[in-house]
This record gives sequence, structure tokens and C-alpha cells, in this order.
Amino acid sequence: MSTDTTPATTPADHHDDHSAAASELRIATFRLARRMRTQRAVDSMSDGQFAVLAALWAHGSHTLGELADRERVSAPSMNRTVNCLQESGYVARAADENDGRKVVISLTDEGRAVVDETARRRDAWVEAALAELSPEDRAALAHAAEIMGRMVAR
Repeated sequence: MSTDTTPATTPADHHDDHSAAASELRIATFRLARRMRTQRAVDSMSDGQFAVLAALWAHGSHTLGELADRERVSAPSMNRTVNCLQESGYVARAADENDGRKVVISLTDEGRAVVDETARRRDAWVEAALAELSPEDRAALAHAAEIMGRMVAR
């Protein structure tokens, strides 16, 4: 006869384990992202404005509608963002070569410089933070980054 009084785990127990882990991961990821966002080339630029520059840098020129869809905002909201970026010299508008009714938004050299410098600053911050960790912690974070990459690729 077994004297083990440890209760069997139930599906609800596993849900609770996942729920707590999900909350911890969400909070840590949010705090890390918020801290990295402070490392930017232009302090007065909003996160939304930088996201547009980064999208243009990574994916090339877009129409206003395409940018709005990519960033999941309304076209009028994206128009305000693009207007501000254009006034600052970070983006340019031009007629679409294939459809003169459309306007294409592209990154200027100044906009590209902002993205490059912001990426450099963010990488430098992460490198400095990693340098303070043990080799085991750095390996764990490298593995976590790989896993997180797979999670978002779904």
C-alpha cells in the first residue's frame, strides 16, 4: 500500500502553471521593451513615429493605407504621423509610378540615420546589460530569444 499523500496534478494545475508563467513573461518582456524604447536617437519622437520609420527601413516604401494596415491604426491617424515625420524631414511622399492616384511614403536619408542610430543605441544598451550577466545567464537568454522568435513566427 502506498503512503504517498501527494495529490495528483490536474489539467487545471497545468493551466495555473502556464498562466503564471505567461504573466511573468509578459511583464518581463514589456519592461524590457519599455526600457529599450528609451534608447532612441530622437527623444521627442513617439514610439508610433519610430515604428513607421522602422517599417519603412525594414520593408521599403509603402502607401499610407499599407502603413496604416501594417501598424494597425486608422488611415487618418497614420496620415497625422506621416505628416509629422515629413515635416521633420524623415519621410518623403511621391506619386506612385504605377498609379498616379496613390502616394508612396519612403524613408529619407535623415530618417534612415534615425533608425540606424536608434538601433545602434539599443544594441549597445543590450550588450552592456548582457556583459553584466554570467555566461550561463547569457546562454539562457540566447535560448529564450530563439524560443521567442519561434513564438512570434506562428
